[in-house]
Amino acid sequence: MTNYAKRLLPKLLATLAPLLAASQLAQANPDDFTVTAATGTNVFQLSEAKGKFAALHFLLKTECPLCLRYTRDYMKQAAGDARVVHVFLKPDTDAEIKAWAAKLGDDAAKLTIYRDPEAALAKSFNIPDGYKFHGQVVHFPALILLGQDGKEIFRYIGKSNADRYSAAKFAEKLGELTKPTPK
Repeated sequence: MTNYAKRLLPKLLATLAPLLAASQLAQANPDDFTVTAATGTNVFQLSEAKGKFAALHFLLKTECPLCLRYTRDYMKQAAGDARVVHVFLKPDTDAEIKAWAAKLGDDAAKLTIYRDPEAALAKSFNIPDGYKFHGQVVHFPALILLGQDGKEIFRYIGKSNADRYSAAKFAEKLGELTKPTPK
């Protein structure tokens, strides 16, 4: 392989990975899972959310302040819809998550972010990694929407840290998905 091809290949893979993941539509979609909060003792179990939509927000493997602000703002904007449980997931090692949570200060009480150690849940939903951010290899930011039966009905895989599905777009998409079909 030429030096040019070696340099081009990672860029090509980074561009294609979100498209490939979107086409797979979570073939490994787990029927049930349980995640524990990074701070506190909250636990989310998918089977307990039956009858509601579950929006799984896969965050980056980073301690980025912009990610925290995005998450905090999204939680505020999405809080009014009782039909949806929003689950924000941090895909670091358990030790990294504990160290990160210890630094949250006042945000610890305001944010419920769950642990996805080693990105196990992200991998089960076929969310690609291999994207470099702040010197770390991270998963692409992603939103997986599970229907009231726990099955995936929508996914969005971002192309970069800044490419996330906004709360406004989410509300619009949920409206489309729950719109009654004309008879």
